[in-house]
Amino acid sequence: MRTTRTTLLASAVMAVVVGLASGCSLGSSASGDDAPVSRVPELKDGQKVSLVLESYNFGQAGPWTDTFNELLDKFHKAHPDIKVTGQKPQGNSANPAADTVSSLQSQLATGNAPDVAQLGFSDLDFTVNQLKAAPLDDLVGKDEVQKNFDGAKYPYGKTVRTLGDWDGKTYGVPFVLSTPVLYYNSALFEKAGLDPQKPPTTWAEVERAGKAIKAKTGKDGAYVDCLTKIAKDWCFQALVRSNGGGVLSQDRKSLRFAEPAVVETVRTMQGMVRGGAMPNRTQQQAVEGFARGDLGMILESSAMQGNFGKGAEGKWKLRAAPMPTFEGKRSVPTNSGAALFVFAKDPAKQRAAWELIKFLTSEEAYTTIATKIGYLPLRTELVDDPAALKPWADKNPLIKPNLEQLARIEPWVSFPGASYLQVRDGMMEAVENAVFQGADPKATLRARQDEVAKLIAGGGR
Repeated sequence: MRTTRTTLLASAVMAVVVGLASGCSLGSSASGDDAPVSRVPELKDGQKVSLVLESYNFGQAGPWTDTFNELLDKFHKAHPDIKVTGQKPQGNSANPAADTVSSLQSQLATGNAPDVAQLGFSDLDFTVNQLKAAPLDDLVGKDEVQKNFDGAKYPYGKTVRTLGDWDGKTYGVPFVLSTPVLYYNSALFEKAGLDPQKPPTTWAEVERAGKAIKAKTGKDGAYVDCLTKIAKDWCFQALVRSNGGGVLSQDRKSLRFAEPAVVETVRTMQGMVRGGAMPNRTQQQAVEGFARGDLGMILESSAMQGNFGKGAEGKWKLRAAPMPTFEGKRSVPTNSGAALFVFAKDPAKQRAAWELIKFLTSEEAYTTIATKIGYLPLRTELVDDPAALKPWADKNPLIKPNLEQLARIEPWVSFPGASYLQVRDGMMEAVENAVFQGADPKATLRARQDEVAKLIAGGGR
């Protein structure tokens, strides 16, 4: 999900995970529901149920809407008694993913909310504690939820299973997500005297390569699409963590985005702009420029692979590499994307909603999503099986950096409280002002952190 232009292409992520590697759940507050949720019964033979699925994928042109309509057609054939109507979020944003939360809020207020909604991981705290998504472990049983993750043959990747968990319960089933990938134009590398077989692995190398491309080809060097308000903060969090920092304390009570590691990260990006390695462009300008062949490198969501591939076709060769990091440090990729949540109140609709979620996250569905859209299947072993997606993966080597990073992602942290969007947007406005407008990183981040600290649950800075 990226919630930037990338999310436009499909996909959003998340809550704090303490000890993700050991399988710990997300969050540290009380359950999202005020009262216990009862186990819903199985549907009876012939029982008719109608559902509404709200997903920003229905607001996208091209393969996204077509692919999701195809998936619903397949679901209807397998479940003829369950009718699903797909709809995009209500709103007028150019990016439908930007309307997901406000759309759901307005529909909940009128008692006419969708039964299943696709929401970004950065909204997880709010989705559970304010919007009151149903805990799936209570609805259908924890064993049933884990059985779905295990799959018939291909299980979910271990690092992504708990991305929709809160306080030890699964609320959202991770659906589509991506990691930051360094895409680059091999033709511009060659013209600049760079070796396309040896892409940059550190930001210092990216800066040097970007300057070389600018000086020797006249094209722009490198763009890091993690540094503006419209990009949201999923990728920015990856940069910060790769430099040893963070944006929120583990107890979720204190903001950290004015700390030295974050300031240093922003100052490094600012230096790339000032030195001419990174153009001062909007996200849309940079994405379109790279697709045209006018930009040497771009750090982007892996969900952009399809668009970039079409832009490069017959003109230049698209390459991909893992996210660069800081000298002497290990990169820490975070994920964008979204999960599927249940908001239905009627027990029959809740059971039907679970059947829909199981199908949309099934091996069959991920095969369709991967081949038609280009997202990685979260059932990652599909790409290793010659009888499944290995032939597709072999023909699409650009997915390799994303696959490698997916195995070691850390979650996109969601800010707490009802004003979480103001906190996130305030942070990213400060980052954007420093990187592209030349404001002092330390003073700008500190001032904005002090301003928004009172908005998070528990306050603090």
